[in-house]
Amino acid sequence: MIEIFPGLRSLRAFDAAATTLNFTRAAEVLGVTPAAISHQIKELEAVVGVPLFSRTSRSMALTRQGEILHTAAHESLEVLSRALIRIKRMENRKQIRVSASPSLAAKWLVPRLDRFLAMHPGADVRVDVSHAAVDFDREDVDVAIRFGEGRYAGLRSAMLFQDNVFPVCSPKIITKERPLKTPRDLLRYTLIHLDWEAQGSPWPNWKMWMKAAGINDFDDSAGLHFGQTSYAVQAAIDGLGVALGDSNLVADDLAAGRLVKPFELSLRAPKSFAYFIITRLDTSDAPLVDAFRDWCMSEAKATENRLAANHPEQPAA
Repeated sequence: MIEIFPGLRSLRAFDAAATTLNFTRAAEVLGVTPAAISHQIKELEAVVGVPLFSRTSRSMALTRQGEILHTAAHESLEVLSRALIRIKRMENRKQIRVSASPSLAAKWLVPRLDRFLAMHPGADVRVDVSHAAVDFDREDVDVAIRFGEGRYAGLRSAMLFQDNVFPVCSPKIITKERPLKTPRDLLRYTLIHLDWEAQGSPWPNWKMWMKAAGINDFDDSAGLHFGQTSYAVQAAIDGLGVALGDSNLVADDLAAGRLVKPFELSLRAPKSFAYFIITRLDTSDAPLVDAFRDWCMSEAKATENRLAANHPEQPAA
């Protein structure tokens, strides 16, 4: 007995149509025409010998047979996709794709990549910038660096560093007319705010820092407001005001003199949150991934050591 199995193209068309229950939307997902979707579905129904969709003038639904096939087709396509990604990764041992949050990529990772490339000539490092959670089974990603609690089921994660937050500004804006000798002097400057929460936990802000410094009579809504650390820090570098900088993300700017730290008072970031580097549990077929992970851990330790040497940590208020 010879059995004819449906082809991959028709299964992909069916999966898209069964997911959207709309041939037009399925066509948009796959980048084809609705007529092509309809043709593939008819061919598939001819192979299996039963209708897969029940249609009315206004709606479309899966038949019971269609539901069974959709479950199997969707799972099979995902398995194939993961296998193809793994094969591609094995064939490209010199390539590594890293996903990092925008501020960490701009202020910490990218400025250091030349050192990794010097250690691994010929390496092809591709950086994707995103806050979104990474699905290592479905996405072409080898390493992710994320801010969170470090609990990533089925993955290997290690803490890179935690942050302290303190005022930073360009040295050019501090003048005799507007000195920064005491925290109250900050009230004569534009304050740069970061409007962000660490997964529900309030991120250290000016209201919290001023309270720790004994100042309560100021308007915490005035000034410049940003949604990402890198923009707030850049505004401070450009002399637009004084920002609260994350210690590890402003380390290079402090070392280069682009920023100064006028006061030692620091606030700790929420203790349950930190930057973590995340990989698959099994990276035996990707030695470059292990090398990149080890390099990131070493660079993070060096950053913290330099901060500790130049700016001794103060107890959090």
